[in-house]
Amino acid sequence: MPSLTDSLIVVSDLDGCLIDSHTQQWSAALPVLDSLREHNIPVILCSSKTAAETIAIQNELGLQGEAFIAENGAVIQLNDEWDDHADYPRVINGDTHESIRKVLEELRQSEGYKFTTYDDVDDAMIGELTGLTPKMIALAKLQEASQTLIWRDSDERLSAFSEQLNNLGLCMMEGGHFWHVLDQRGGKGSALTWLIDQYRQREGRRPTTIGVGDSPNDVTMLDVADYAVIVQGYSKQPVVVKNDNPQRVYRTQAYGPEGWCEGLNYFLGSSV
Repeated sequence: MPSLTDSLIVVSDLDGCLIDSHTQQWSAALPVLDSLREHNIPVILCSSKTAAETIAIQNELGLQGEAFIAENGAVIQLNDEWDDHADYPRVINGDTHESIRKVLEELRQSEGYKFTTYDDVDDAMIGELTGLTPKMIALAKLQEASQTLIWRDSDERLSAFSEQLNNLGLCMMEGGHFWHVLDQRGGKGSALTWLIDQYRQREGRRPTTIGVGDSPNDVTMLDVADYAVIVQGYSKQPVVVKNDNPQRVYRTQAYGPEGWCEGLNYFLGSSV
């Protein structure tokens, strides 16, 4: 089991984990967040949200300056103290949002696929779909290297669409509510692997990692992490990890921030 005295990093998804996906609240997680901060344990946010959204949430949570992974691994922000790093302040993995947007539009026009993206709808519709405030909606639209997609076609057409994207070097990932299209060079697992290596190089040892996620797009991150918390979620698809050893993986009973605390308490003890 990991310990609060280890060289430890917590890597966490946001919606459905640290943040309630229905209310967008995180107050239930604050006691554990405070304890991790007191023990100087970094909490690396790792989600489908944009860098702009993530920075705003970091400020709310008291995690300013920490590294983070945005847009499902397509964007990696480095720790503020790493301003001597060659890739500071952030790394973009693969194609840009604009490039991906053009590919999706071409496929929609040529093949007649039925889907809606954030670029297609107004702020009011995004607010209705997500429960985000006007301020956070504006930040959610600042995608740098991915596209958020609401599929409105059949499952058979989804498979064909996904295959075409794969042939073009892109991929689809299912989140808690939406699909996300990004370059195949992205992904939470590859982003976390790269970020762990940066910590190893700077600190002289590989940190122990606890990953926290609730949906299929978290799987690669959970596979890379030394320990995995799978928070009870709402995805139609199961969260299936490669190494499901009970000593490594804990599945919570509670949802959202309560489940987030439950999982970390399981691995780190109630003192956290």
